[in-house]
Amino acid sequence: MQLKKLPYDLTICKVKSELDINLNNEFCFIAKTDEEISLVCITADAPKNTTERDDGWKCFRIQGVLDFSLIGILSKISSILAENEIGIFAVSTFNTDYILVKEENFEKSIKVLSLNGYSIV
Repeated sequence: MQLKKLPYDLTICKVKSELDINLNNEFCFIAKTDEEISLVCITADAPKNTTERDDGWKCFRIQGVLDFSLIGILSKISSILAENEIGIFAVSTFNTDYILVKEENFEKSIKVLSLNGYSIV
């Protein structure tokens, strides 16, 4: 399986309103529940008025469109990283999954995933 390194420095944050989010930015993932609005975005594009934020994330995208019948893809990747003491923040879209790791663990992530048969591009 191929994982693509995304070239962005990312931020995970909470905002008060969806009006705080610029949907014209190149990369943003929004989750809204009855308790919060979360945003994953390029750090330079993070809204100024976040209620909480955590900078310093890097990201891998699972390449290709994943069929909903596929089982365990994210679980396998997260298990490999967990066994190597690397925490993740995962988000999914209709097409695929994104795995975020803290910047200081990014190179280690590349190494352990490569050793476990993943192609990193």
